[in-house]
Amino acid sequence: MAKKTKSARRSPSRASPAKVKEEDVRRAVRQRYATLASTGSSCCPTDRSTMCGCSDLYPQAEIVSLPEAAVAVSAGCGNPTAIAGLKPGMTVVDLGSGGGIDCFLAAKKVGPKGRVYGIDATHEMLLRARKTAAENGYVNVEFRLGEIEHIPLESDVADVVISNCVINLSPDKEQVFRDAFRVLRPGGKLAVSDIVLLKDLPDELRSDLSGWSQCVSGAVSEQEYIGAMKKAGFEKVRVEERVVYTHEQLSGYVRQAPVADKERLKGLDLDQLVASYKISAMKPKK
Repeated sequence: MAKKTKSARRSPSRASPAKVKEEDVRRAVRQRYATLASTGSSCCPTDRSTMCGCSDLYPQAEIVSLPEAAVAVSAGCGNPTAIAGLKPGMTVVDLGSGGGIDCFLAAKKVGPKGRVYGIDATHEMLLRARKTAAENGYVNVEFRLGEIEHIPLESDVADVVISNCVINLSPDKEQVFRDAFRVLRPGGKLAVSDIVLLKDLPDELRSDLSGWSQCVSGAVSEQEYIGAMKKAGFEKVRVEERVVYTHEQLSGYVRQAPVADKERLKGLDLDQLVASYKISAMKPKK
């Protein structure tokens, strides 16, 4: 089982840059999540001991209150709404909203006077989320097509920005945090769940495009991740929780790689290689 801890861990040194092109990464990610949207399936293997799954990430009371169409394509590694401090009337932006599960949770918390914007770069996911919202009466949720590095919203519009296992997919994480900072109002909050490296990533995974789309190959160390937040201007950065993954959990995730890559990935030690983090930060008040 995953190990939960709040104790500090050694930050790995920066791994060698991935020998993959940014456009190839973006294409691989879009293709994978388009498939998930079209098939109505989760990114998670059926084995409950692996890295993700709604039943382990959200309280059951929240899951049963959500549209089944959104739950079915959940691809997160945590529950950012749990640390977001959402209140009625707030405006929330979800980066990489996918099928909309966190948007719909946020919509319930901010109420009819609040507003939730879901941003996603995969057209198929966007269509699915919009359909789910319309069929279930979520009038305070709007889904927009766009990359999370260039959020299609004006500056200073959000009280809270959330993201669930998506920023690790970006080839330019610093730009993601800069734009999240831009759309937040002064005093606004950033609340993310994401995959973070605990030790150097093997080259076999770092350059593997299927690993990028499965939230592993693009992961960076805690030092680099939090450093990018601070460079963007965020303060009061806090690691709320770490869930460290075992070899069995991560190998179950990587097993979804293309057949051609499976032989190359055999024999790798994946124990305590990555963890799911919940991290919060604040935009300073003027």
